[in-house]
Amino acid sequence: MKATHWWQNTAVYQIYPKSFNDTHGKGTGDLRGITEKLDYLRSLGAGALWLTPVYPSPMVDNGYDISDYCGIHPDFGTLADMEKLIAEAKKRGMRIVMDLVYNHTSDQHPWFLESKKSRTNAKSDWYIWRDAKEDGSAPTNWRGIFGGSAWTYSEERGQYYLHTFAEAQPDLNWENPEVREALFAAANFWLAKGVGGFRIDAITYIKKPAVFADGEPDAADGMTSVHDMTANTPGILDFLHEFRARVFDGHDIFTVGEANGVTPEELPLWVGENGVFSMLFEFSHVLVPYEGGECWHKAQPWPLTKLKRALTASQHATANEGWFPIYFENHDRARSVNYFFSKGADKKLAAKALAAVLFTLRGTPFIYEGEELGMTNVAWDSIDAYDDISSHGQYALALEDGFSKEEALGFVHFNSRDNARTPMQWTAERHAGFTSGTPWLPVNENYRTLNAAAEEKDADSVLHFYRHLAKLRETIPALLDGVYEELLEENEQIYAFSRTLGKTRIKTAVNFSTKDAALPADFLRGTRLAGSYADAPTTSLRPLEAVIYEEEIQ
Repeated sequence: MKATHWWQNTAVYQIYPKSFNDTHGKGTGDLRGITEKLDYLRSLGAGALWLTPVYPSPMVDNGYDISDYCGIHPDFGTLADMEKLIAEAKKRGMRIVMDLVYNHTSDQHPWFLESKKSRTNAKSDWYIWRDAKEDGSAPTNWRGIFGGSAWTYSEERGQYYLHTFAEAQPDLNWENPEVREALFAAANFWLAKGVGGFRIDAITYIKKPAVFADGEPDAADGMTSVHDMTANTPGILDFLHEFRARVFDGHDIFTVGEANGVTPEELPLWVGENGVFSMLFEFSHVLVPYEGGECWHKAQPWPLTKLKRALTASQHATANEGWFPIYFENHDRARSVNYFFSKGADKKLAAKALAAVLFTLRGTPFIYEGEELGMTNVAWDSIDAYDDISSHGQYALALEDGFSKEEALGFVHFNSRDNARTPMQWTAERHAGFTSGTPWLPVNENYRTLNAAAEEKDADSVLHFYRHLAKLRETIPALLDGVYEELLEENEQIYAFSRTLGKTRIKTAVNFSTKDAALPADFLRGTRLAGSYADAPTTSLRPLEAVIYEEEIQ
């Protein structure tokens, strides 16, 4: 596939606006704060900025519970602030990408408030309602993604409504054409404002099975994961092809779907000329510790070959049709330097190791806020300190399965979404330069040494390494169009691969272990383009060492 679209030639930077930059002193980031940092973001090679939701919301799930798809939450600013951000980004060759949350709304959305009034009102079937079982219990034994039953009873209507996520996030009924029309209209509203694309949240859940039935219990609570019962239900692509035709086609934008439940083998159905999205976030490489659902206390040790197979499968699945969004972090994941490496690993070297992979695989690199600094997890001493609704649900589930409070909190420390949501670390000043007020979530305690200002001054920093890799990707055609081939497939320490275009081969080799890893003779030939150590390796890669070489082949 010849890469010709603008979004294939750039990197995408994901912003969690609430934690990025506060210009009003309220302790939460805002749109003006993003505008203020556009030049910094452009220096990372970012041609697109994906914002997590900034719409009006009760903020039960930090904006993923939307009460108005066509407005801006006052904490973030105004519609005029958004229009200015779009315009200022455009001046710098950057586009703003909005987050569409179309599986569910807030329970405070006017649509839901109307729907729950009766079984006969104009929006009565805009959501998914079911009668109780004969004993009065929930219609099925499905557990929500955040824990507890996926059903909540409405006294007002006398029925249960389905919520894949939190109780405050009722699922929309995509079978109703009026619902689809309303959602398509909201997306087109933002296209008219000049946005450059959409990330579509939790999209694999929009199609529900024809029959709602109990599943086999998978934990002590007697429930089964709603994910296993509803994700990627046959017929979902019919909805999404309509979505593409009504919204995406005819616009110079990109779309990327969040697709937990789609396998690498299914990717050709979802992306490319005959698919529904430009790119698709699939989860196999970030769920390497898990078999089945993402139950934090059931995580298992994993060999490097499992991660390598997952990444290679996605590369192969999109080699001829479609395009891959490369990522290791987002707002729903722990910090990658903690997640993918052993406990004692040097975090700076770990950050550079993942960066080398991020920028040299085939696809568009997605950088998450603070990842370019090597930001790390937090470990607060009480579950009450955590804001993340998922962390509370997983903590309770671990207790139900017999773990102690200390053990349950340990699972939260490692996996919590709050790890990625602590404020951006700009300077060594109070609250890391994020706010002049009290931050909504505590700043990571390491901000005095790990911050953007310090890394600007350090030529060996993670930040400068990211900038260097971004320039390599922009200037070396093989990193855009080169054919991917995995090397040293069975090696449990090293992930190595090449990208070949014509007579140019780029070879990336990363030691994921904290011990020296031997290399085959003459494995690294040609010119070293980048490396995480000051000097070049010899016969082995040092702990967490990453190198990128360019060679001419005959």
